[in-house]
Amino acid sequence: MTLARYDIAFDPPVALAPLAGITDLPFRNLVSRFGAGLVVSEMIASGEFLTARPGTREKAELGAGIENTAVQIAGRDPGAMAEAARQVADMGARVIDINMGCPAKKVTGGLSGSALMRDLDHALCLIEAVAGAVDVPVTLKTRLGWDDEARNAPDLARRAESAGVRRVVIHGRTRCQFYKGRADWAAIRAVKSAVSIPVIANGDIVDTDTARAALAQSQADGVMIGRGAQGRPWILAEVAHDLYGAKAPEIPRGEALCAMISEHYDAMLTFYGAELGLRVARKHLDWYMDRAGTPAPLRREVLTCREPARVVRLIPTMIHHGERAAA
Repeated sequence: MTLARYDIAFDPPVALAPLAGITDLPFRNLVSRFGAGLVVSEMIASGEFLTARPGTREKAELGAGIENTAVQIAGRDPGAMAEAARQVADMGARVIDINMGCPAKKVTGGLSGSALMRDLDHALCLIEAVAGAVDVPVTLKTRLGWDDEARNAPDLARRAESAGVRRVVIHGRTRCQFYKGRADWAAIRAVKSAVSIPVIANGDIVDTDTARAALAQSQADGVMIGRGAQGRPWILAEVAHDLYGAKAPEIPRGEALCAMISEHYDAMLTFYGAELGLRVARKHLDWYMDRAGTPAPLRREVLTCREPARVVRLIPTMIHHGERAAA
């Protein structure tokens, strides 16, 4: 294995998790602007990437070359994974992350994602293929195991480290839990004890209190936040400030919040084009309105409107009405 060109450390050790359909370039840029040690691209299926399926290659291109961005790849075939890793690295990716944690049936049904925890020998073949194909750091994101009868994350992490993986992120659930119940942060400690590389805790970490608790129970080296950032792109910076003394973010309120949402909305329309951008933006607008407590009739009006200019005009109303209702 060749030596990595880039340092694997990220500072502060608070990362944005890869979320399909959510952590696109506009959102990652927004989170990074507030302050995040690392952001991870949406998962890229290696086979679809190599066949240039529309939308797949763009995800990698727009994550490559950005200093605090890791590009995540997934797959079942070692050759395809290695070639996808080589191409992504050639595009300028600083870190390549291997997905062995996605619980979605369409992923595990193809024997990818967390399904690989049922066959650690094959999982190791994939890791060795990727690590041997590139000279940038390779990391791994996975879960505690397939189910409670096979919590084999420590074994996978140990073998991954021997194969050249430089960091492991553990979501504190099994695949069969999906996102139900509570993440078991204490179980991550067994992974931390099994390896010498950094271990990052993930799952149900949504603010400073949960991040602090996860770190205490897991003894991990950092945290990764996913759903907690929805509607709050500044939360990673807030956690980084509270726990690691990073610069405090200026949390937008009132007119500043309206301006931030309008900018994010425009970025999504520019990135996807007006038709697709309208659909993608709805979930983000919905989360912003959740936080603001926007009244239901106004929410419906915003989410069903197909005129971007009108949506922009409604943003101050949807935020201020919610703020007044909460006052």
